[in-house]
Order: sequence, then structure tokens, then C-alpha cells
Amino acid sequence: MTRSTTLGLALALVAATAACGGASGDNSSITTPTGNLVTDTFTGTVPVGGLDFHNFTVTTGGTVNATLVAAGPPSTITMGFAIGTPGTTGVCSLLSGAQVTTPPGSTAQLTGSLNAGTYCVAVVDVGNAAGPIAYTVTVAHT
Repeated sequence: MTRSTTLGLALALVAATAACGGASGDNSSITTPTGNLVTDTFTGTVPVGGLDFHNFTVTTGGTVNATLVAAGPPSTITMGFAIGTPGTTGVCSLLSGAQVTTPPGSTAQLTGSLNAGTYCVAVVDVGNAAGPIAYTVTVAHT
């Protein structure tokens, strides 16, 4: 089982960008976006056979680390964990390559880069929950 995976979001989310620079081809005016690191903490409950998700906003494109910190009972249960984009009908459309099946832990299970925008993080029963599963998730991003 993979505990960490590259989101692979660059291909799914990269918007076409135009090169910047002066007439001489000087790229000194191009800057890399920087922002303050934000850590969102979400809690919730996943019903048997279901999922729960929360939206978060990346204000400046950059690295995102998502961690399923706790889930249970039992505290060692394996859950589906994913990042996606919120849909207009109240769903979280999972991004390709941005999903893992993992027990909770203190190390980010999903890490990669995202462009500025609104995303969602989802916790999913993978078929082994005997009852509702309470969870805590953190998402660190800019």
C-alpha cells in the first residue's frame, strides 16, 4: 500500500499560460507565486458505504500536503482519501492520480502541486466500515 503519492495534478489542472518577458526576452520580471502557508483542519463522519468531503481554497499555486490524521473506530481502519474539485451539485469530483487507500497517520498521504482555485478533500469508506467513521484531516497549502 502506498502511503504517499504524487497528486499528478499538474497535467489535470495546468492552465495554458503565456510566456512573459520584455522585448529583449528578459524574464527578470517573472516571479514565482508565494503565499502564506495555511493549514485547514476538517472533521466529520463517513457513513457506512459513503463519503464525506470539505472544500478548501488555494490562493497561490504551490505545494499541497493532505493528511488523514485520525479515523475510527477502529483507529487503524483503512479509508479512501482523495483530493478533487467541487461540483455544482454538491459532489467532490476526484482528480485522477489524487487518491489513495490508507490508514490514518501523521505523515501526508497525498502531496503534490495545485494551481490557485477551490478544491475538496474526501474521506471514503472502502467497504470495511462496520459503522460510521469519525475522522480528522489536515490540508496544508498556500
